Amino acid sequence: MVELLILILFVISGAATGWMGVHLLPQELLAAGTDVELVRWGLTSGGAVIGLVAGLVFRRLRLQLMRQVRTMPTDLLVSRAVGLILGLLVANLLLAPVLLLPLAGSSALVKPLVAVISNVFFGVLGYNLAEVHGRTLLRLFNPTSTEALLVADGVLTPATAKILDTSVIIDGRIRGMLACGLLEGQVIVAETVIDEMQKLADSTNLEKRAKGRRGLKLLTELRESYGRRLVINTTRYDGAGTDDRLLQLTEDTGGTLVTADFNLSQVAQVKDLKVMNLSELVIALRPEVQPGDELKLKIVREGKEESQGVGYLEDGTMVVVDDARALIGSRHPVVVTGALQTPTGRMVFARLDEGTSAKTAKSGKPSRSGKGKSSKPNNPNERDTAGPR
Repeated sequence: MVELLILILFVISGAATGWMGVHLLPQELLAAGTDVELVRWGLTSGGAVIGLVAGLVFRRLRLQLMRQVRTMPTDLLVSRAVGLILGLLVANLLLAPVLLLPLAGSSALVKPLVAVISNVFFGVLGYNLAEVHGRTLLRLFNPTSTEALLVADGVLTPATAKILDTSVIIDGRIRGMLACGLLEGQVIVAETVIDEMQKLADSTNLEKRAKGRRGLKLLTELRESYGRRLVINTTRYDGAGTDDRLLQLTEDTGGTLVTADFNLSQVAQVKDLKVMNLSELVIALRPEVQPGDELKLKIVREGKEESQGVGYLEDGTMVVVDDARALIGSRHPVVVTGALQTPTGRMVFARLDEGTSAKTAKSGKPSRSGKGKSSKPNNPNERDTAGPR
């Protein structure tokens, strides 16, 4: 809506300039039998077209400027702004004598042309000088800030703000990530997220109520621990739900959306937004297992196939073991044969160690880790009551 309004204003300004600019044309041209109204409408149409082109150029420059401002350090932004202001001030001081010259007739058009050119030239010159030499000025004002100097020189990039989704707040792992220093920059919590957790806390469903209260309690603890680093964004966005409003907030601030929602992270990637999916982070931090690795695994339940058993690694990764259905409730050495990566997690496939397979086939009974003999009958439908199900 704002972009359309800017284009309309540019078109109206261009058309108005063409409509009123007919009086600036030389009187010799208007007195030569030309239709003044036709010339006026021609200038109006031309001014509207020029205004439209200027509006499109201004829109593109504005978007580029907003992207730079979001990622630019504050001190460098201030120095460039000061340089631009000084350049414009010098330009207008030099223009004062030129504007006072008594020019008549068509030569009077030289004054606004010179004014525009000089302002653009000196403004860009001041901006560039501040970009190059403004860092030296920053060193004079703050000579002890090594981090500020590295950011100003482009060696370091400023940390982007982290925008929390409802899922990561309720999940609770965000507290550990902040404590370990995995998340840098400011932490932004949108007002719509707080409203959603309040609705959950007021729900009649016990499970939803517990999640909402846990999320609000976590925010209170984070505010006490991190103070001003935790920012509550009160901007009200129009959207169908919390996800749409979070995407708009991420786009406006240029921050990174932190979520555990797989679908929300996919939508953010489609919109070319920065996103951190905790589920993908957990998968990336899991220790890798390669085919041929030997593991000591406890078979806890049966698999989908008739002879399969299922166990779990310490990080929760599911391991499907062939010919291990009769060994449920006991711990045995297995050999990894392969792994399958899915969007929701990783699945590892393994087989029993050759010694265990031979012993099981010979005795017809599963062996128990740490015991010489097993009292468990050779019945795949029975379960060891001492082991987990």
